[in-house]
Amino acid sequence: MASTKAARIGEEVWKTRVDKVNAELVTLTYGTIVAQLCKDYDSDYVEVNKQLDKMGYNIGMRLIEDFLAKSNTGRCANFRETAEMISKVGFKIFLNITPTVTNWTSDNKQFSLIFEENPLVDFVELPDDGRAQDELWYSSILCGILRGALEMVQIQIEAHFISDVLRGNDSTEMRVSLIRYIDDEMPADDE
Repeated sequence: MASTKAARIGEEVWKTRVDKVNAELVTLTYGTIVAQLCKDYDSDYVEVNKQLDKMGYNIGMRLIEDFLAKSNTGRCANFRETAEMISKVGFKIFLNITPTVTNWTSDNKQFSLIFEENPLVDFVELPDDGRAQDELWYSSILCGILRGALEMVQIQIEAHFISDVLRGNDSTEMRVSLIRYIDDEMPADDE
């Protein structure tokens, strides 16, 4: 009995350490990717943002399958339910954070995600060339991930950051807008 309890405790300690190492590895790897993009695009931060968003989109298209398998959830009834699922389940599963869903528009087609914490920005300082503070959205990959994942479940959105603690703002806020629900369409050649 005691050895079983000790084994469980050892497993929990190992899992906690592995999760911490994995989170730090992701953070450092992401930082390296952003730095390389800044170098490759000669500090054209608008283009770096586009590339991060594009990378995120491709990741999101593949990540949705893992999300659906891990969360064991069905289709959301509306955009509000989708927002809660993104915040409380999606971000929790993959980044172990839970951003706050707030600032809904009256038509329920736009909301904000407020990030109290963002593991992607641990150990990060923006380049001090003066332009990075105004042009670089360091976590743009998250916008792309949401776009790609939601498109795979027939929801087209637009997402962008409107504030970031790395830029000296009080909070990090992503704005998410519903563009449309995508109808299942048959290819033109199919009958």
